[in-house]
Order: sequence, then structure tokens, then C-alpha cells
Amino acid sequence: MHENIDMDTLLTQLKQYTTVVADTSDFTQIARYTPQDATTNPSLILNAAREPEYRPILEEAVAGSGLDLLTGEALAGELMDRVIVAFGLEILKRVPGRVSSEVDARLSFDTAGTVAKAHDIISLYEKAGVDRERILIKIAATWEGIQAAKLLEKEGIHCNLTLLFSLVQAVACAEAGVRLISPFVGRILDWYTKSTGESYTAQTDPGVLSVRSIYHFYKKHGYPVQIMGASFRNTGEILALAGCDLLTISPALLGELASGQGAVHCELTPTISATMDIPRVPADEKNFRFLMNEDAMATEKTAEGIRRFSADIRKLEQLLLDIHANA
Repeated sequence: MHENIDMDTLLTQLKQYTTVVADTSDFTQIARYTPQDATTNPSLILNAAREPEYRPILEEAVAGSGLDLLTGEALAGELMDRVIVAFGLEILKRVPGRVSSEVDARLSFDTAGTVAKAHDIISLYEKAGVDRERILIKIAATWEGIQAAKLLEKEGIHCNLTLLFSLVQAVACAEAGVRLISPFVGRILDWYTKSTGESYTAQTDPGVLSVRSIYHFYKKHGYPVQIMGASFRNTGEILALAGCDLLTISPALLGELASGQGAVHCELTPTISATMDIPRVPADEKNFRFLMNEDAMATEKTAEGIRRFSADIRKLEQLLLDIHANA
């Protein structure tokens, strides 16, 4: 492994240190940048679903058998599950690794509901012949969501905990035995920029520092959870996290990295973490809720993320119901 290869693009060099994941439901973009995995969410699927080239996928998904006896919420939920899995199946044709498929954000405070919805999604993938090892169920990192993930992991259904903005969320996920977490970078930066009026470099970016602290905590204390930095605003944030287990990156920023030149340095290694003095953090329910309450940024951004995803789910449901009604 070479430290610097000036002739290679930033993306090529980054892939030496970090598994690159495409943060998109656009199949063309996935094929262009050859990521290992891909992640989706309701907003990304909604954006893709509005494009004419993806209309046949929607029409096929909502015209399948078994829908005649369903109405109202049951019909909307089944249509959503089918479309989420339909996009996931197309993505899996284009990546060698895994796809993350998200549970309805409106279940973020419902442990039993989240588990049931995850079972529905996994069942559809398995009926299509996809091994569950290639699927990550995305769940919001609320206390209830983390407890749902704990139950699912015990069944061999692996989870990606998203909307994660704080160390205590990360610790609770680790103690629940989840496979992967997605700490957000850009949304943390947004909050601090708005709150303080300050400008930040890649090295002082609060989102970057948050992911670094989680990385060092996990490596220092031997947690095997994979860390996938997410929600980037610029390539500087991405390169400042070179060495993180995985990074999920939008097509626009993948394009910048693919055309960019310069030296990429590995910023994160377990060796560095091992030398650090990092105390443990209790992550029982009482401490989790208190520390989240103490962290205005984490509380506000988690709530905002759930609201936004829920709004886009409602829009996507209506789009699918309209297509189904006119089929």
C-alpha cells in the first residue's frame, strides 16, 4: 500500500484506506464510480422515483399479485416495502457488497413495529433469492431503534443505525451489537455553522471531529462495529476521514473525488486509537436519554431527520398509491 500516489485520483487513493459506498438510488451513478456498497433512504428513492427512467420499476412493483385485498395504510405499507426492495435489488446488481434499506422513519420510537417492518423487508429480499448478509436494515438511532436492532442482530438480520449525531448513540449501538453505524458529518456542520456563525476547516469541522471520536472510542475499546461516515458537504470532510471503515458519498462528491488530484493521507488507524486515553461511556437507557437531552445538536438533528424522512415517505406513498390506482 502506497502512502501517496500523485498520478491517481483522490477517489482511487481514498479507496486504499476506506471502503467507498455510494449514497444514491441512481443506478447510473452507482455503475460509474464502482463502490463496494450502496445506501438508500426514502428521500433518495423519492428523488429517483420521480425520474422517467425509473417509472417501469415502480409500475412493476405496484402491479404485483397479493394487493387486491389491501386498502389504506396496509396497502401503502406493502407498496413501500415492494418499491424499497425493488430499488435494492437493482442496486445489488451493480455493487459486489451490500445495500442498506431503510425502515419507515415513522416507526423510530416503536421497537416492535421496527422489528416487524424489518422482517417484512428481509422476507421480500429472501423471496427474491438475496442472502440476508447482503442487506443492512437502516434504523434511526433512537433508543427504541437501537433496541430493535439488538433484537434483529440476534436473528442474523444486520442493521445500519442512521441519524446518529453523538457518542452516546454510537456507544449504545455498539453495546447492542449492531453491524454498522452511519454517523452524520454534514448535518452536524450545518448545526454548528448556524449556531455559532463560525467557519470551519476540514480539520476543525465538528462533524469530522464527531466521527473521529467515535472511531477512536470503538477501536480503543475493541468494538467490532463498522463505522460509515455519512452526510458530507464537501470533499475536505471526506478526505479528513480517510481510514474510517466506510464512507458513504453522494454522486456529486464522488465526481469531484474522481476528477481531483493530490495526495490523500490516512487520517485514522487503530494504532493511533490504541495510544489514546479514552474513558468508557455508560449507555444504559437513563444515561442515553440524559446525554442526548444535554446535547442540543444531537437532539435537534435526530428529530429533524426523522421529520424529513417521514415527510418524504408520505410523498412517496402517495405517488405509489396514484400509480397503483391507475394501473
